[in-house]
Amino acid sequence: MNDSTVQWKFSQVKGNVDGDDAHTEGFKADVISCVEFSHDGEYLATGDKGGRVVIFQRDQSGKYVNGRRSREYNVYSTFQSHEPEFDYLKSLEIEEKINQIKWLKKKNAANFILSTNDKTVKLWKISEREKKLSEESWNVPRRFVTSSSPPRGPNPSQFGGTLKIPQIVPMELIVEASPRRVYGNAHTYHINSISVNSDEETFLSADDLRVNLWHLEITNESFNIVDIKPANMEELTEVITAAEFHPTKCNEFVYSSSKGSIRLCDMRDKALCDQHAKLFEEAEDPQARSFFSEIIASVSDVKFSHDGRYLLTRDYLTVKVWDLHMESSPVETYPVHEHLRSKLCQLYENDSIFDKFECGWSGDDKHVITGSYHNLFRTFSRDGGEAKMWEARPGDPHTPLRNRRIPTSGSTRKKRIGLANTDDEELSPEGLDYTRKILHATWHPQENIVALAATNNLYIFSDV
Repeated sequence: MNDSTVQWKFSQVKGNVDGDDAHTEGFKADVISCVEFSHDGEYLATGDKGGRVVIFQRDQSGKYVNGRRSREYNVYSTFQSHEPEFDYLKSLEIEEKINQIKWLKKKNAANFILSTNDKTVKLWKISEREKKLSEESWNVPRRFVTSSSPPRGPNPSQFGGTLKIPQIVPMELIVEASPRRVYGNAHTYHINSISVNSDEETFLSADDLRVNLWHLEITNESFNIVDIKPANMEELTEVITAAEFHPTKCNEFVYSSSKGSIRLCDMRDKALCDQHAKLFEEAEDPQARSFFSEIIASVSDVKFSHDGRYLLTRDYLTVKVWDLHMESSPVETYPVHEHLRSKLCQLYENDSIFDKFECGWSGDDKHVITGSYHNLFRTFSRDGGEAKMWEARPGDPHTPLRNRRIPTSGSTRKKRIGLANTDDEELSPEGLDYTRKILHATWHPQENIVALAATNNLYIFSDV
């Protein structure tokens, strides 16, 4: 799989793309706040600001497109995960917005996911029911079934001396989402990350100052494994921004900070991982330092590669790949939107500079993906292929996306027509819409399929 040969094509868009109701309460509740593929890629989960979780399932009809299985995703289940709450002790409203969703590896016919808002993590079971007991096989007359005082047991004389054997008959498929565990009352600050351990028994939840370790079966206690809260809050210099377990080593995890550092911790060393095992931090160029340096250095997302060898981090302007064997500097740095470097003052004034963009690996760890403004997203090939930029917008199925280019200077040119490469189109840096942004992007674990959240729309693109 080579990025220079991959041509993304429009597959689907979910949600209202008209944007006429952009200022209504319903629109704000529908804004997607997280996107996550299941481990096998058969399911795709999204959470929104209204506390809802929508799960999509890959097409099961057996349809093939261009010799490959259909890559369409259809709504599988929708349920309300979190409700708005109020903390009376602190006079604080707790939003219902879903901050993250994580899938547990499938062990039986049911699926399990963890979802979290700012304060509470919940474990959900998503199961199918397509059979029921036949109404003709009841041993108790129907008038007793609905009665407030049914008989103690069936009387054979009522049925001619014989008892009926219950019969199971098919019914229309029903997908049920039921809450199995609620993990609460453990975070003073807003939860920004959850991550399931490779042992499939424990998971972590991280807020601004602490990381807690939970057992999936125990809801009334958790273990604090990281605590960076100073004795005097006036001495606070950084906060935790993201955390994730190693994909195969159940004793290792990383967390990133607002100062641009990433710490690898080993739980075998101490119960409280206040001393990191490794620190990944890039030295700052003193000549390039500015008022915005610390803000744009803040790491908004951190992801282990599937093989566990590398770390992928996203700050405001770049995506970086770190080798776990080299702490001094990243082995790869990819500029995401370098054209914004000259507009940091404007971005600070409209608060866009505080946006938290996510990043993701391809299934083979050879490519990375992240989002930008104006519904633009970028994929980078780690073998030195050309980095490309695309715009997420509706189109006809299987239509190739046009490449987008944004010059760092203010000059623009018209779209080239009639040339060999008609896919390129330059956009003016002055004309970018900062309200349209792709904060959440994820890559299918096995195939060239990407899912992107653009405000209240879910876009799916593939190479077929």
